[in-house]
Amino acid sequence: MADFVQKTITKTAVRELATPIADVSAFDSIVQAVITANPFGCVAYTEAGVMHPPVEKSKETYVAKVVYQDALAKPVGNQSGKFSSIAGFNAGAAALLADTALTAAHGGTPVRDPASETYSATLRCRDPNGELYMVTIARDRVNLTSYSDDAIRTKVETWADSVAALA
Repeated sequence: MADFVQKTITKTAVRELATPIADVSAFDSIVQAVITANPFGCVAYTEAGVMHPPVEKSKETYVAKVVYQDALAKPVGNQSGKFSSIAGFNAGAAALLADTALTAAHGGTPVRDPASETYSATLRCRDPNGELYMVTIARDRVNLTSYSDDAIRTKVETWADSVAALA
């Protein structure tokens, strides 16, 4: 019987943020800066006949939260919506606030709860050494996954140290 033989050693590193990223606009600025400035020195590549840029967004998720409050501002219900784009997030939050049927069902006044909202984007990067790795930026942490060369972690860490919101 054949044995499994380890072929790669992949690692994961996580940076928990001291303070969550302030809002979706600040979050988007950080993500877009990585895509356009390419601070990790990633390279373009072709996979299965498809050209990929050095850094590309492979996944994004945004969750809007609404709390329904009684006349004394006591929570009597809540609602959330998960969206795959910032435009959807903003439109969805507005729709939740305007939905009179939900407001009546909860029996309170809808109020946006931005402190409870979450967002994340996963960026796929190709290192010059050929490694493909992921950087997931979330409101409260940054994850680096699927890397083996510690120099990659050093690049990502150096970049994160230079972004005040990621302290």
